[in-house]
Amino acid sequence: MAIDTNKQPIIIKKIFKGGGHHGGAWKIAFADFATAMMAFFMLLWILGSTTKEQKAAISQYFKNPSAFEGASTAPSQNQGEGTGSTPSLIAFEGAVDMAPESPQSAALDQQQLEEMTAAADKERLEELKEELEKAVENSPTLQPYKEQLLIDIVSEGLRIQIVDKENRSMFDSGSAQLKSYTTDILKELGTMINQVPNRISLTGHTDARPLARGGLSNWELSTERANAARRALMVGGMQEDKVGRVVGFADTVPFDKTDPNNPVNRRISIIVLNKKTDDALHEETTTVKNLTEPKPPPLPKVH
Repeated sequence: MAIDTNKQPIIIKKIFKGGGHHGGAWKIAFADFATAMMAFFMLLWILGSTTKEQKAAISQYFKNPSAFEGASTAPSQNQGEGTGSTPSLIAFEGAVDMAPESPQSAALDQQQLEEMTAAADKERLEELKEELEKAVENSPTLQPYKEQLLIDIVSEGLRIQIVDKENRSMFDSGSAQLKSYTTDILKELGTMINQVPNRISLTGHTDARPLARGGLSNWELSTERANAARRALMVGGMQEDKVGRVVGFADTVPFDKTDPNNPVNRRISIIVLNKKTDDALHEETTTVKNLTEPKPPPLPKVH
């Protein structure tokens, strides 16, 4: 039998595919994302469930961690003990909690808060002092009277005194009528004082010369002048609720103690109050108000 040499051979190929997988890198990325989301929602929960005092303690901790070192322990270490600890953050099994607060630590936090408030208040008044001093040097309204504008920091706050000078008085003689230039000075001061949230105290002072107005004394005159200055400040844009006190001292607090009749004793003193003085003034005002307000009549007894 003859063999056909022209016929092509049949070749069978077998292809073997690998049985590998797609890899697990996506699982790590997803786990990191889930962890980040859990931490984020935990942060939101903490912010929503803490008080203002606790938030302040947390903020203070991150500003100065050394002040809290060694003051707190894990909850299991504190359990059963009678002493508290300064507020700080505690990491326990992935959660964040607040350490118990003792009366001593609460007092410390309050003291720190008061110190920070006082420091910010002092800085604000120092900045206002610098602005006023620059204005006195550069303002066409204030510069001609810079020798009569005395600005300094006192225990109550920032004090601005407008004093009389020989042949240049701030008021008409024996009157509460402001000179036109005094009004301009007070209006410009009112605009600048309104830049800070602090309230002010206004006091009027006279020299020792008796007032030549029948039936009136330097007490009335000094009070009237202080009120006239208050009105001029408000015309300059100062808000009415910034006035904490308006009083007249007559000649009882002379600027020049050696010469009671010196013109500089006739002056208006404006004190931009610091918080400590303002709080004391508010407490004093509240006490006086409670003492002077008429009490409601007692309710009739029902038999």
